[in-house]
Amino acid sequence: MVIEVETAGVGNWDNIVRAGAWDVGLTPPMALGVEVAGKVVAVGSQVTDLRLGDEVLGHPLPLRHQGCWAERVVVDAGLVVQKPRGVSWETAAAFPVPALTAEQVLTESLKVAANETLLVHGAGSTTGGLVVQLAALRGVRVIATAGPSSAARVTQAGAAEVVDYHDSRWPERARELTGGVGVDAAINAVPGGSAEVIVALREGGRMATITGDPPAVERGISIADVYVRPDATQLAELCALLGDGRLTMSVGAVLPLADAATALERAVSGAKGGPGVLQVRPVLAGN
Repeated sequence: MVIEVETAGVGNWDNIVRAGAWDVGLTPPMALGVEVAGKVVAVGSQVTDLRLGDEVLGHPLPLRHQGCWAERVVVDAGLVVQKPRGVSWETAAAFPVPALTAEQVLTESLKVAANETLLVHGAGSTTGGLVVQLAALRGVRVIATAGPSSAARVTQAGAAEVVDYHDSRWPERARELTGGVGVDAAINAVPGGSAEVIVALREGGRMATITGDPPAVERGISIADVYVRPDATQLAELCALLGDGRLTMSVGAVLPLADAATALERAVSGAKGGPGVLQVRPVLAGN
């Protein structure tokens, strides 16, 4: 299937691809980009559930010909889903990787149940914020870390308590919020933050990190080093939540394709304000 790209997501993971450290099916030099949103302009003879003109989004790995930072991209039709009506192209492009990561951490790596307490370290980030929202929707008690500028937003996302990560004693504070026992499960979304997160866990708890820095095992705690994978079924369910407003996500800088290098630098530096997006198809005046 061929997609005419409207927008493409930009994340720090694209720099990992650029360096050749993430197997996405192709190796550089190539167009980067593993998140796409656009319109279907060609389909193969075996494609039955998508038609020309359909608006879609996805995380289409393995890449077939090149990445998503291109005017058109060839993808496996089974890796994209319908874009929800009312969701902007910018949000659609930036949604797949953080949303799938959040879902896979919660349901596969941690298997968090409704009667448990979950710590989300880095809840002010895009992925961390989606973890908070998904966990809260499923009845999980969420203790989150965030800075003062993000605390209100994280609380609105569904966190029961928010701890300021600037406080060097925040892991102990998180334990205090569980009566001193420690949280049942935790996700680390802060580079280099895993060693602090494990302190807040109860004996025999579960931890997942999405930053590639799993700590040494201690006190019977299970640890998962999570890397996102494509899953159209999961993505369709997440898009349904996004479409009806039960999931929300803010987008940061939206730059033209010609400024892809700037967008990547922004992502690597950890610029605040939400994920970056490339506007691939030019917006016509008056639209």
